[in-house]
Amino acid sequence: MRPFELSQVCFDAQRPFAANTARFGTAVCTRRAGKTVGVAAKLLNVARLKAGCVALYITRSRINAKRIFWRILRQMNADYGLGGTPSESELSITLFNGSVIYLAGCVHEDEIENFRGLPIGIVVLDEAQSLPQWIERLVDEVLAPALMDFAGQLWLVGTPGPVPSGYFKSCVDNPAWAHESWTVFDNPWIQRKSRTPERPQGYTPEELLEDELRRTGKSREDPSIQREWFARWVTDTNSLVFAYDATRNHRTPGRRHQHYVIGVDLGFDDADALAVLGWSDDGPEVELVEEWVGTKQTPTDLFTRIKALEAKYSPQAIVCDTGGLGKKIVSEWQGRFSVGIEAAEKTRKLEHVELLNDALRTGRFFAPRDGRFAADCALVEWDKSNPESWKIGTQFHSDICDAVLYAYRRALHWLHVPETPAPKRGTPEALEAAALESQQQQDEYWDGVAAANLLKRQQEEEASAWL
Repeated sequence: MRPFELSQVCFDAQRPFAANTARFGTAVCTRRAGKTVGVAAKLLNVARLKAGCVALYITRSRINAKRIFWRILRQMNADYGLGGTPSESELSITLFNGSVIYLAGCVHEDEIENFRGLPIGIVVLDEAQSLPQWIERLVDEVLAPALMDFAGQLWLVGTPGPVPSGYFKSCVDNPAWAHESWTVFDNPWIQRKSRTPERPQGYTPEELLEDELRRTGKSREDPSIQREWFARWVTDTNSLVFAYDATRNHRTPGRRHQHYVIGVDLGFDDADALAVLGWSDDGPEVELVEEWVGTKQTPTDLFTRIKALEAKYSPQAIVCDTGGLGKKIVSEWQGRFSVGIEAAEKTRKLEHVELLNDALRTGRFFAPRDGRFAADCALVEWDKSNPESWKIGTQFHSDICDAVLYAYRRALHWLHVPETPAPKRGTPEALEAAALESQQQQDEYWDGVAAANLLKRQQEEEASAWL
């Protein structure tokens, strides 16, 4: 059985990351760079060296941790004879020295509290580019204080996001943090794993990239290629589903409107979300005036929130996702509380996304830049695996974006008809308009005279018929 040594476990480009002992660091990688193996090696190495510590792996969801990371971690434990005891129910491996490696997901902000009080020797936050805006609170308020017992390490690991901003990017740019990076071109296992009887030498990453460029019709300079093949931070707004731009679509809440609609997205595994859209009679613009996202709400708790918003805004409509258990919940609300809630239109979702995007691009939809909707718009990406038919990716799901989408589809701001400004007096346009109005008045006068004469003849004819 092979001894566990980083020089044997990791290939050359992985090794500096796995061996780095900096307290705080980032690792920026591409897809298929071997990031998962590198992270597993780093966690096992620290857990072996720091008896009694917790080595923590956090990603977007527990399901993702189990599907991707758990298998590799168990395999390494077995291959190198580390003697760790796996627990399938807890997704943990307890080593001989009392250290425990835990795998966890952190989908919702209230799950942050789950990590308080742990004696952490190392924690790795994987897919950091897809974690929501509250990742900063998770790091600063919960994880960093938990490192004190063992002078532990905290690393953020991920691929460049479609927008070069956010907490992960700020840490990548922070000179006080250590930084590592490697790409798929550094991974020798790509060519070894792609060997076939017909092609015993396998495919190099360069050859695979050329195949991808031919398949998609993209060039090497395409932002998505730069991000996912070369780990470069470039603006790639075409990869985002929603076209929110803070310079164009930001508006500080506070303006009163004449009309409102409330969108409700019900969560089962996900969070619940409420979005209030408002618009006025003097323009075609619509605004996200209030938003809320939360978990662990009973139907009564959530309905209480909806009733409070109804009392505050007197909306024209409340539209709710009635898929799955939603239909049963809404039926109960209607029966118990006599409230009118409409079923949100969920078919043709991509068309509704494009309608919302048109309003975002043309500056007719507004939302605060520091809100949850704006933050999530920078995380929801297209799945372009089929170039002929894009779909919304599953890497990050936004509850508030769905609530906004339901409400926007029901809003009636588009009924606004702009007033035609009167031409300036004395101009040719004003003279032409005056002449047209005069002609219309004359036409109306003579039409009235003709109608009166017709009525008089009809009355005379009826009178003579009685004689």
